[in-house]
Amino acid sequence: MRKPPWLKVKLPTGARQERYRRLKTRARELRLHTVCEEARCPNIGECWGGGTATFMVMGDICTRGCRFCAVNTRRIGPPLDVDEPAHVASAIAELELDYVVLTSVNRDDLEDQGAGHFAACIRAVHAASPDTMVEVLTPDFRGRGDLVDVVLEAEPTVFAHNIECVERLTPVVRDPRATYRQSLDVLRHARGFTKSSIQVGHGEKPAEVLECMHDLREAGVDFLTVGQYLRPSDKHLPVREFVPPETFSWYEERGLALGFEFVASGPLVRSSYKAGEYFIRDFIQKGAAS
Repeated sequence: MRKPPWLKVKLPTGARQERYRRLKTRARELRLHTVCEEARCPNIGECWGGGTATFMVMGDICTRGCRFCAVNTRRIGPPLDVDEPAHVASAIAELELDYVVLTSVNRDDLEDQGAGHFAACIRAVHAASPDTMVEVLTPDFRGRGDLVDVVLEAEPTVFAHNIECVERLTPVVRDPRATYRQSLDVLRHARGFTKSSIQVGHGEKPAEVLECMHDLREAGVDFLTVGQYLRPSDKHLPVREFVPPETFSWYEERGLALGFEFVASGPLVRSSYKAGEYFIRDFIQKGAAS
């Protein structure tokens, strides 16, 4: 399917292009991975040029094989880098970021599925940049609440886990170990501010998207993003529909009516989306000041 005009993006120029290059170079020097690159995000130029990035910890090999995702997959991932928490914290402090997102691949091969490493990264960022807000976008930890607690005890500002798609299409889109109800259980278990994301364009019906939104609100989710699925390669699921901008606007209206504090809904919106991060940062700051 040919992409419609609303999915075209411009490369950064001038100062933004220079900042993009600087961030990319520094990530290489510190052996860091970013979901911006691994997932081939269409917003990489805009976000990196504006000084926003999402760091992906625990390597670039995922132990699951979701059919929408461009990240490489194997049964066993690489050994964890014990220096990674310090490297991530150093990069964030150097770039003077006031809101960052830490995410990861699935690590089913590890005894704690990487929860302890996640927590170490959060604590390292808090130590190096006390004023930086830290959002974590985690795997489902196979639904284990005790592992979710390990991450929460490190005190992230926002706990995020993506539902990814509507319930009917979950077995088609996601790895068999990732179920719709399991993701809801993880979000329901979380404390504090929570966030999730829905992809559209897999053949879902608008009523199913609304049902998914309702399920997320029932689970206590505060912030929501809705974006267009884009096929990373011919080996991945085909796009069934390019959802028009007016439908995304309708999803945003309906989501706010359901009670979400914030909904970022648009063709190029992704779970780690800088407009959302800015709103969440300001929302939390205002709440803390009141």
